[in-house]
Amino acid sequence: MAGSFILVTRFGIRRSSSRCGPRAGFTLLEVLLSLAIIALIATVLIGGSASLLSDQPISVEEVFWKSVQEGRKAALKSEHEIRLKFDAQKKQFVLVDGLAAAVLAADGVTKEEAPLKLFPAPPATASDLTVDFLSATKGGNTILVGGVLLESQPIPFVTFYADGTCTPFRVQIARSSGAHALSIDPWTCAPVLGAKESP
Repeated sequence: MAGSFILVTRFGIRRSSSRCGPRAGFTLLEVLLSLAIIALIATVLIGGSASLLSDQPISVEEVFWKSVQEGRKAALKSEHEIRLKFDAQKKQFVLVDGLAAAVLAADGVTKEEAPLKLFPAPPATASDLTVDFLSATKGGNTILVGGVLLESQPIPFVTFYADGTCTPFRVQIARSSGAHALSIDPWTCAPVLGAKESP
């Protein structure tokens, strides 16, 4: 009688078998596998949603602030000047190494700088977009274009320095619907609070 044993109790002798019917419940292995699958799914969903929220700017202002953050970070890491420009033809912000020499373009006449990183404007807003970097002081020369008052003396680029500061500047973002300027704090490269105004 392999697999059975005798159980002696005060009420009598009972014969028992080690083979019982099917047990209800989960094994430890099944529970651990279920927890592992839940953790894997949660990791994918949380990681995917975080990258969707942080890497996809949807307005020109968000693209601009992303380029400012990346320019400041690149200047801090490389410990030298990084310049931020706006390419009006391609409608994109361009980060350029401040120490890199300009090279001849394909036409052999013009010089161009190799970009470190590009930040294109969203296609929905790029058709009638103009972006100008302006000096930090207000009240420069202005011009009326299509019913929109614009400052007419932009600066060609903005410089981010190795200590985390930048050139004092404002950015003027203009579309056919109007224009507005954002002031940037030169010490932190962050927006000046309450400084969203028309030029």
